[in-house]
Amino acid sequence: MSASFSLQDLSPRAVVLFLLPYLPYVVVPVLVVSYVKTWYRLRHFHGPWVGSISYLWMAVVAVSGRMNLIYTEVNKKYGPLARIGPNVLITDDPEIVRYMSSARSSYTRSEWYEGVRIDPYVDNVLSEMDVTAHDKIRAKMAGAYAGKDNPNLEADIDEQVEAFVSLIRRKYISKGAILRPMDFGRKAQYLTLDVITKIAYGEEFGFIANDEDVHDYIKITEQTVPVIAFCTMIPWANSFLNKSWVRDLVGPGPDDKHGLGKLMGVAKKVVGERFGPDKKEKLDMLGAFVRSGLPQRRIESEVLLQIIAGSDTTATALRATLLYIITTPRIIGKLRAEMDAAEDVGALSNPITNAEAKELPYLQACIREGLRIHPPFTGLIMKRVPPAGDTINGQYVPGGTSIGHSTWGMERNEIFGKDAEVFRPERWIDADPETEAQMDRTVELIFGYGRWGCLGKSVAYVELNKFFVELLRRFDMELIDPKNPWKSANHNLFFQEDMWLRVTEREPRQSSNK
Repeated sequence: MSASFSLQDLSPRAVVLFLLPYLPYVVVPVLVVSYVKTWYRLRHFHGPWVGSISYLWMAVVAVSGRMNLIYTEVNKKYGPLARIGPNVLITDDPEIVRYMSSARSSYTRSEWYEGVRIDPYVDNVLSEMDVTAHDKIRAKMAGAYAGKDNPNLEADIDEQVEAFVSLIRRKYISKGAILRPMDFGRKAQYLTLDVITKIAYGEEFGFIANDEDVHDYIKITEQTVPVIAFCTMIPWANSFLNKSWVRDLVGPGPDDKHGLGKLMGVAKKVVGERFGPDKKEKLDMLGAFVRSGLPQRRIESEVLLQIIAGSDTTATALRATLLYIITTPRIIGKLRAEMDAAEDVGALSNPITNAEAKELPYLQACIREGLRIHPPFTGLIMKRVPPAGDTINGQYVPGGTSIGHSTWGMERNEIFGKDAEVFRPERWIDADPETEAQMDRTVELIFGYGRWGCLGKSVAYVELNKFFVELLRRFDMELIDPKNPWKSANHNLFFQEDMWLRVTEREPRQSSNK
């Protein structure tokens, strides 16, 4: 009598034990086929080999704190269009960036932008994926950022710069052997936070007055931004965190006492004052948003973006540019000579006006060179190739491929000369008109381009135009530890602290006309 055998006669545990030895023969071929298919799609582009089959490499870069430097080296090694992910390329070519972001371009935003939805429940102008919706929102916000609805914009910035000068004189002036060190890494952000909150909401939050991290803003940002940077790089991570059940389970809320939710609560309170029967009406950015018809909840989301994008990036530009200026005697000497000469002929008010600053060529060269050599924002801001694909520099790029910007590498383009790694403002003074125009167009790319350009660019330039003159006309500044000028880490934005300075009053000078 013969016995028949069937897996149905076994318990589930016995079935698993029976099949387990055969599992590798199934799983390994499936994985190999999957990885080969992933690699094959962009096989003609070169880059780190792990990046061609997995997002693991990008994940490591995202948490390294050195992403700006790593991506720059990738393009140096593999060319202006290199592969860094299964479906991701990166470029340091300014022409490719302009091409993708031009007004008539058929390229769209990639999933990278979904990761910068700071308020996880509502889009902002940076995270908005729908091109038509983005353009409509941007049009409603443009007037506010241009200062059309805030006639006191420049005076408001002057007020905060003067408060910053007063803070230095009150607490951080050293004299002789008396050292009162100032961490300019932190103080610069106090200034830019008070500037953006003053011009946006009509009242500064008081970072300078309190000389502390009001609302724990900096602390919360330094906890949140690395997570955002990771999610912008890794599609599956962002997709997971954006699932409604995940947000309901662990998402922040405006009633939270800590973290991002706390900042959401601040935004809700500030915006809520502009709606309802007892609403406040002011000629500031927030008032302009309300008058343009933006919904209350959308404005709350834009407020969070304003505070982060409008303060962190400008603070980085202030720190980096000042660092290069004060550590190069030739440069600070020439800049002060230009300022003093302008003051002697009555071309420098107190405080300096934005218009006057634009007439100081060496100052403008220092500002542009600072933005070039240390771009404040290095996020990949990836664009998606149109469905039909595209040919770039003779190479076919399949539709749906994401192409990121290596901003740090782009600002070291050959157009800036063989000494592009050197902070040398004279390159702007000595360049012929055509070269200067090319350099200027490339530096402007740090603010984005075309329909994706930064709305706050003009405000940032006003701050930069005023800050260096107002500090350098009053103070001498030197690094306490030149060997370790600061602690700096890059996660799309820069976190910079421990930039300890010894600040002294500048010696009074006699005008050359006296």
